[in-house]
Amino acid sequence: MNIAFFGLGNMGGPMAANLVKAGYAVKGFDLSPESLVAFREIGGEVAETPAEAASGADVVISMLPNGQIVRDLYAGEGNLFGQLMPNTLVIDCSTIDLSTARDMAEKAHMEGLVFLDAPVSGGTAGAAAGTLTFMVGGEDAAFERAKPVLAHMGKNIFHAGKVGCGQLVKMCNNMLLAIHMAGTAEALALGQANGMDPKVLSDIMLQSSGANWSLEKYNPVPGVMDGVPASKDYQGGFMVDLMLKDLGLAAEIASQSQQDTPMGDLARSLFGQHAEAGNGSLDFSSIFRAYQK
Repeated sequence: MNIAFFGLGNMGGPMAANLVKAGYAVKGFDLSPESLVAFREIGGEVAETPAEAASGADVVISMLPNGQIVRDLYAGEGNLFGQLMPNTLVIDCSTIDLSTARDMAEKAHMEGLVFLDAPVSGGTAGAAAGTLTFMVGGEDAAFERAKPVLAHMGKNIFHAGKVGCGQLVKMCNNMLLAIHMAGTAEALALGQANGMDPKVLSDIMLQSSGANWSLEKYNPVPGVMDGVPASKDYQGGFMVDLMLKDLGLAAEIASQSQQDTPMGDLARSLFGQHAEAGNGSLDFSSIFRAYQK
């Protein structure tokens, strides 16, 4: 099977590498020369243009920064959709706005292609380890066709529903993630400010009703947990700017559906202030710093 992969950055690079390791013929394209060099070094084939990458592809996968770039790639001046073979499976793993995902699916269908939106959760560590969670929107048959490919990049592969549902799940999940990370940081900062050891406090809350993923897997206090960004000066992981982007997408969906999201709005405000203070490139667990005196 021939796979074209667009977007070989911090997430896409490791994902494409896992497909190469699985024995697929993967031809990659990225605007970053450094990313292309790294992909070639792990055995991937590098394309000079999107059309070259897509030539002869049975499956096309994209992991791109935003919806406009997805539009430009597939339906822009180059009209990549129009250059693919009929029945080619297109899997967009980017986290993008709902309208773009649905529009790309419609345009793909008009060209005789099969489209899935399949955003991921798990961060760069999950991308490298091949343990990502995929949230897939699209037809049943397309999902079944994609599963064997996605299984080499992820551990948990969920069919969320029709096209766009993958993005909906991702937005709801990341809004909740932002809320409980901000709340966890706030509670730990309160305890620490009053003389509590944050490790002891964390251990107790993990066995109590306040337990949550941020507390268990991604503690935001430096030194409490090994291997997480908080213990590496908040380097790596999921940047504040990216969390802010996802919170903006969630707010857009809420506005379109006239659904109130007061906690999501507050989280967006908190992370926005944190980014404006110069922390946009740090991991989102650095929100803990906003509570320190």
